[in-house]
Amino acid sequence: MALAVFVVLVLVAASTGAIFKPGAWYERLDKPSWTPPNIAFPIVWSILYVMIAMAGWLVWREVGWSLPIVLWGAQLFVNAAWSWLFFGRRRMDLALIDVGALWLVIAGFILTAWPISTTASLLFLPYLVWVSIAAALNRSVLNRNPHAQSHPA
Repeated sequence: MALAVFVVLVLVAASTGAIFKPGAWYERLDKPSWTPPNIAFPIVWSILYVMIAMAGWLVWREVGWSLPIVLWGAQLFVNAAWSWLFFGRRRMDLALIDVGALWLVIAGFILTAWPISTTASLLFLPYLVWVSIAAALNRSVLNRNPHAQSHPA
């Protein structure tokens, strides 16, 4: 039952990627040559979301409410906010701050979960790598397109 809860929570967070899609605005942006192809994003994220759910469940199964579980929930929230900020609000600057916070929370989960479940921590390593790439891409796209984002009135 607990695994199902982790899967549902991950699906809710993942749904922001389906709600706030790249669209024509993103297609028009100047992107670096090393930008992954569009098809890579849903494939990689699908695999990562399975790993994220498993990691949370593995820690929960061992210790229940704990610092790693709080960090697990925080990373899910910050993860979900990125698509809304970048694609929904077109605020690449705020999305860059968000992805930096995401990187820190993922690293925090890895470190605090390690003594509880090495497997859970290892499941988060590819996530940390992908978010590192996403942060670099976010920064590059922002730097190449400083006037393409929305600004508050």
